[in-house]
Amino acid sequence: MKYTTCSEFAEKSGLSVRRIQQMCRSGEIPGAQKQGHSWRIPADTVLAAGAKGSEPERKLLPVGISNFRLATTNYYYVDKTLLIRDFIDSRPMVSLFTRPRRFGKTLNMDMLRVFFEKTDEDTSVYFRDRKIWQCGSRYTAYQGQYPVIFLSFKDIKCASWEETRGKIARLISLECQRHIELQDSPRLNSYEKEQYALLTKGKADGISYEMSLQLLSLMLHKHYKKETIIIIDEYDTPIQQGHVCGFYPEVVGFMRNFFSGGLKDNPHLAYGFLTGILRVARESIFSGLNNLKIYSILDSTYSEYFGFTEEEVREMLAYYGAEDKFDEVCQWYDGYLFGNTEIFNPWSVTNYISDHCFPKAFWQSTGSNEIVGEIIAAATPEITENLQLLMSGQSITTYIDTSVIYPEVKNHPYSIYSFLLVAGYLRVSAVYPQNDGNFMCDVAIPNKEIFIVYEKEVLNKTQQDGTAVSIQQAIFSGDAEKLQALLEEFMLQSISSFDGANEGFYHGMMLGLCAVLSYRYQVRSNRESGLGRFDIMLFPREKSLPGFIFEFKFAKGSNVSLEGLAEQALQQIEEKKYDMEFLDAGIKDVVRIGIAFRGKNAVVKSR
Repeated sequence: MKYTTCSEFAEKSGLSVRRIQQMCRSGEIPGAQKQGHSWRIPADTVLAAGAKGSEPERKLLPVGISNFRLATTNYYYVDKTLLIRDFIDSRPMVSLFTRPRRFGKTLNMDMLRVFFEKTDEDTSVYFRDRKIWQCGSRYTAYQGQYPVIFLSFKDIKCASWEETRGKIARLISLECQRHIELQDSPRLNSYEKEQYALLTKGKADGISYEMSLQLLSLMLHKHYKKETIIIIDEYDTPIQQGHVCGFYPEVVGFMRNFFSGGLKDNPHLAYGFLTGILRVARESIFSGLNNLKIYSILDSTYSEYFGFTEEEVREMLAYYGAEDKFDEVCQWYDGYLFGNTEIFNPWSVTNYISDHCFPKAFWQSTGSNEIVGEIIAAATPEITENLQLLMSGQSITTYIDTSVIYPEVKNHPYSIYSFLLVAGYLRVSAVYPQNDGNFMCDVAIPNKEIFIVYEKEVLNKTQQDGTAVSIQQAIFSGDAEKLQALLEEFMLQSISSFDGANEGFYHGMMLGLCAVLSYRYQVRSNRESGLGRFDIMLFPREKSLPGFIFEFKFAKGSNVSLEGLAEQALQQIEEKKYDMEFLDAGIKDVVRIGIAFRGKNAVVKSR
C-alpha cells in the first residue's frame, strides 16, 4: 500500500497540516499510522463529506512577538495584565524584575508602556477585554495618563565599547524622535529645545547621553505637566557583552551615571520599571537608589507574570488541539519555580506548538551561552563533580546570592550556581533563607531542554571533535584497546604537560567525556559501593544496558609501570566489590575498566 505524508494529504484535502495531524491522532482518518514523530496516511484515503469545514479558525502563535498591540490584536495572547493591578496596589518608585531571557520581559514592559502612556490614540481598546479592565475604575483610571520613556537594550550586543556607545546613542535618538511633540513645545525653553535637537540628531556629547534620561523626563514633565514613567528593558545586556568582550569598566561607568540621573532623586520621575537577568547591585550601578524594589526569581510577588503557568499551558494546548502533549511539554519545558509558582518556559512552549509539537531545545538558540561555557571551562574538580551530579538528575545544595555580578563568575565558586540559577540554567526545589538576605537552595537542572545545553557545553570543554565522540563510543562498547589509543590521542591534542599533575585532573577529564552518556546512564562519582569508593560509575537507566565501573591510577614517577597500575585498578574494583550496587539492582552485565595515567599517556584494562 502506498502512503502519503501529512503535508501531502493536507494539500490534497485543502486542510492545514495541523488539522490533519489532529485528525490522525483522533482516529478520524482511517488507516493512518504513526511512524516516529510523523504520520503516514493511505494514499487512497478520501475524507468524509463535511470534514473540511470542521477545522476551527485559530489565532496565530506569537513566536517572537514582543509588541503588545500586535500580540493582543492578531495573535494568541496569554493575559498578563494583572501585573498592572499588582503594581498599582503597591506602587514602588522603581521596580526591577530579574528573569531569564525569553520569559516575556519585553512584552510585559511594552504592555506597561501601552497601558500608562498618554497618546492621541485611545489605547484602552487593547485592554477592555483583558483581566485588568475587570478590576474596575480604581485601576483603569491610570490608563493613558503618563508620558513614558521606553528603551530596550536587548539588541545591544556589540564587540567593542565604541560600537556599544554608538548603539545606545542611536537608541536614545529614536526615543527622542518618538516624542516629536517636544520639538515645538511652548513649555520648553530654548536650551532644552537645543538639547532635544542634539539628542534627536545623534550629535550630543558623552555627558549629555549619560544624563539623557533625566533631561528627557524633565522635558516630558514640563510638556505634559505630569511626571514621567521610565521603562528600561534588558538593562544588563550591554553589561554582559562588556564582560565577555573586555569593555566591562566602560559600560558599567556609563550605566551608573545614566541610571543615577534618571532614577535617583529625579523630581520628574513618576515610576520606573527595569528588567534584566541579574541584579548587578554590587557594581554600584544603582548605588544610593533607595527607592528601588527588586523582584527576583525567588520572590513570590509577580511570580506568575513572567513565563507560563500550568493553567495557561493547558489552556493553550487545548486551544490548538494538543491536550495530549501536556506530559511531554512538562518533561521538556517545565521545572522552573519563581517564588511559589511553577513556571514553564514561554518561548519554548510557543515554539513547540508552532513546530507541530515536536520537542527540541528551542531556548538554547535564542542567545549566547558563553557564560555557561566560561563557567564549565573554569570549573574546579569539585564544581565539575557537582555538574555531573546535576546532569545525572540529582540536586545539590548551595549558597545563592541573587545579586551576583559577572566578574564573580570566575572569582568566587559559589557565584557559579547563583548565576546559573538566575539565568535559567537551574531550578530551585527548596529554599532555606539566610540572615544576610540570601539563601541556601536545593538546585537541579529543570528539564530536558536545559540538559542539552549542559551536554553541549561539557562537550565544548572537552573540545568536542571526532576523537571525543569516538572515546564515548569506545566506553559504551567496552573496547579497552580502542579506548586506550583514543585517550592518548585526545590528551595529545587537548592537554598541556602541566595539566596531568594529579589523579583529580584525569578524574575530571573522564567525567566530562562521560557526560553525554547521561541520557542512558546516571553518572556517579566518588560514591560508596561494596567495601570502598569507586571513581566513576555509569549506572544504566534501563536494565538492558551494561553497567560500567572506572577506577583510575596516577603514576607519580617515570619508573612506575602503567600496565601494572591499570591491572591494580581492575583488582581494586573486584576486591572492593564496587559492582555490588549493580548486582543489587539486578544488572548482571558489568564492564570493569581500570586506567593508569602519566602525562599524556594512558593504559586501559577491562574485564
